[in-house]
Amino acid sequence: MIIAFLDTGSLENEYFERELKDHDLFICDSLEDCPAEAEALSVFVNSKIDASVLKAHKALRLIVTRSQTVDHIDLQACVRRGVTVSNVGAGYGENTVPEHVFALLLALSRRLRVAFDMMAGRGFTYENLRGIELHGRTLGVVGTGRIGRQVLRLAKAFGMTTLGCDTHRDKEAAAALGFRYVKFSKMLELADYISVNVPLTPSTYHLFNRETFARCKRGLILVNTARGPVIESEALIEALDSGIVAGAGLDVLEDERVMRKRADHILTDQILAHLQSSFAPVEPLGNNTERVTEVRSLLQNSTLLSHPNVIVTPHIGFNSYEAVERINRTTVENIMGFAAGTPRNVVAAKARKAMPRRTAM
Repeated sequence: MIIAFLDTGSLENEYFERELKDHDLFICDSLEDCPAEAEALSVFVNSKIDASVLKAHKALRLIVTRSQTVDHIDLQACVRRGVTVSNVGAGYGENTVPEHVFALLLALSRRLRVAFDMMAGRGFTYENLRGIELHGRTLGVVGTGRIGRQVLRLAKAFGMTTLGCDTHRDKEAAAALGFRYVKFSKMLELADYISVNVPLTPSTYHLFNRETFARCKRGLILVNTARGPVIESEALIEALDSGIVAGAGLDVLEDERVMRKRADHILTDQILAHLQSSFAPVEPLGNNTERVTEVRSLLQNSTLLSHPNVIVTPHIGFNSYEAVERINRTTVENIMGFAAGTPRNVVAAKARKAMPRRTAM
């Protein structure tokens, strides 16, 4: 097969080239660079696969995403084209992601961002850097799958009281790990810390919004290592500024482009690209609702990056040597299985729904 890989590093490329030596591999910097004759695409969450991508790659038969989530792929369009989509299961990150959750929780509790900033100026006071203990605090975990359960397990080691929230309650896991299931609204009232570990679905889109933040216990510390749009950026900024949320640890954002490039540079690049590709006049921003929404999202996410009570990591919760090895191995198995006529980890398309705001679970 002709296989195009995106969003890979040198070590990954060496692995794929060695394990897939019987296939023709192309390492690409962008979707536009992928050969039109590619029969398979291996992507990460940064690559958006929609009908236009499928149209430009008419030979495409397989998309292998090196992630559990598939919200960056238009599954309905793939079904219409007869393109198989495979992913990796949650098992790859059941230790790595929860450990990153606690890296963020501890960094916020012990005010590490403030400490780094103060040390850069070679001056600090103990009072300004005074942290809080996790022991005795209440942690709520939204989403009690394999990753969420490991977060709850680690929390017990810190002596925390633990709560779980999920549409599918695992009573055996709750008994074994010593946590209690509560409704989402009750968790907001009780939790000192909340870890978000749910996939992005119509029911979890903007699960945390103005209404839900207003019901939170004041001084909440919120950590999101799942998907950015589970939290409404503008509402989070308001909650941080008002003190409802004392701190946020974000490994994901609604618009993760700002993790790689400044918002003003992104907008400048878009304007230049438009001017270079078209002589048509630029439509006034106020007349384009989608464009206004995009610009607002860029600016809001840029604000979160610089907020003093926020720690942002660039979507690296998955990024340990062990987890990446598991991801790469599963990716190769998915490709080889498809080539042999036995597809693995196939993602079934569900009926498309809008992304409504969810205020309760």
